[in-house]
Amino acid sequence: ITDNVLHLLSSNMNALSNNVQTLLKLMACLGSSTHESVIGYLSESVEYSEVSNWLKGALIDGFIQKEGEGVLTFVHDKVREAAYNLIPDKDKKQFHYHLGKALNSSCDGKDVGDTLFLIANQVNHGHECISGDEELNISIAFAKLNMRAGKRALDGCDHKTAYSYLKVALSLLPADHWESHYDLSLRLHFLASSAANSCCHYDEAERMSRSIFERSRCFEDKVPSFLLLSQIFQTQGKCIDAYNTCSSVLLQLGETIPDAVAPGIAKTMVEDTLKMYEEVDDIDWLERNIEDNALRTTLQFYSSIADSSYLCKPVTMAVYFTCKAVQLSLRKGICDHTTMSLLQFTRVMNMATDDNAVMCYRIAKNALSLRERFDTVAQIPEVYLNFYGGIAWRFETFQVSADYLCRGFEIGLSTGNTHAAWLCALQATLFSIISGANLQSMLNKIDYYLHLSKTFNIKIGKNLFLVYRDTVSMLIDKGEATCIEAKPTLGDLTDPVPSR
Repeated sequence: ITDNVLHLLSSNMNALSNNVQTLLKLMACLGSSTHESVIGYLSESVEYSEVSNWLKGALIDGFIQKEGEGVLTFVHDKVREAAYNLIPDKDKKQFHYHLGKALNSSCDGKDVGDTLFLIANQVNHGHECISGDEELNISIAFAKLNMRAGKRALDGCDHKTAYSYLKVALSLLPADHWESHYDLSLRLHFLASSAANSCCHYDEAERMSRSIFERSRCFEDKVPSFLLLSQIFQTQGKCIDAYNTCSSVLLQLGETIPDAVAPGIAKTMVEDTLKMYEEVDDIDWLERNIEDNALRTTLQFYSSIADSSYLCKPVTMAVYFTCKAVQLSLRKGICDHTTMSLLQFTRVMNMATDDNAVMCYRIAKNALSLRERFDTVAQIPEVYLNFYGGIAWRFETFQVSADYLCRGFEIGLSTGNTHAAWLCALQATLFSIISGANLQSMLNKIDYYLHLSKTFNIKIGKNLFLVYRDTVSMLIDKGEATCIEAKPTLGDLTDPVPSR
């Protein structure tokens, strides 16, 4: 369609009734296609109560057509462009805003699925238009709308989109929001910090977490952000900061953090913990769920500090924290963090002596069975890391363990758990080399990891990836044509991770 035809379309549209023109403007704002359900929501508003009748006119005049079940589209993109041009440029933001406002009012309290994004997009296109006596109430309502959209995007692993919605939500809060809307402020800052971390905006994620620490009314409200901050630090390779963050929380929970643990004490703790595990009554233990949030939080932070201590403290410290967590669970019962505690325990047992390998594998298998009792989807990368990276390779092939660790990497990236994802990638790379995977494929995959680490400023394990790369390069051609200096680039983000 040429510009002349576009001009003709616009002229023809100007001759339509005001109602049909309004319908075309509405649909042009909504996009190239619209579901009939959206028209239905609009018809519930006072301003657009007759919109279904206006749609009939647009269908008869041939500007709109039905495609598939309940889908309405413009007959051509240029028709939509002409319809959108019916709105003067100076009025476009206002038109989007009123459209979003009407939809939000009609859909308030309803589960509208992904239509939530459409509503938020309309409001955000013109949220500067909020004014008048209703400004505060409307701003809060639209902040909540963007928070819901951000949460839905996070649940769908679309972290970049989530972050954009949550930033708009924060911008709509009043200056005194921590005092006047405390719960909303707390929830929004945590979600925004989580999304920022998932997008690798670590400074922003840390800044918002610290805002929570400064303004929270109680320790319990700070706990989720302390855990998130420790993950942010670990991803950046700031293991001491991560360790100190977890240590501070555990001290406030009444736990004891020793300055050091002697090897003999660590060995005794492993033996005592194993004895407790063997003597526990499985039936009685498995029926006792830990309901105390403080106990659950303690287990969670013991798990996190154990991970940090592996990288910045003597290994005996990791043994201490892991054994403390398992002993606590054996005394009090099970919860969603018991699986991780037991898996971490099998790793320290496995490091202590080969004689425990069979027992480690049995405990690890029992730990995995607990996942059926709780919602542990978010823990999958850590679970795979500890099971397949820690003990399963002794009883299953390196190839199988590497495959599951690769899945842990992919799941970790998609869910925003960058730290665990990266550790899975490191272990998967090592096991792939050991298992005799295709060397060229391995080289491509390592280059992909290195490119991601540079692009997203992920520092953990970078030196190990470089060592693995040099190893593979030497195995291929002694590094003559495959060394890192011979490659102009290290893949790009659009490249899929090569299959093994």
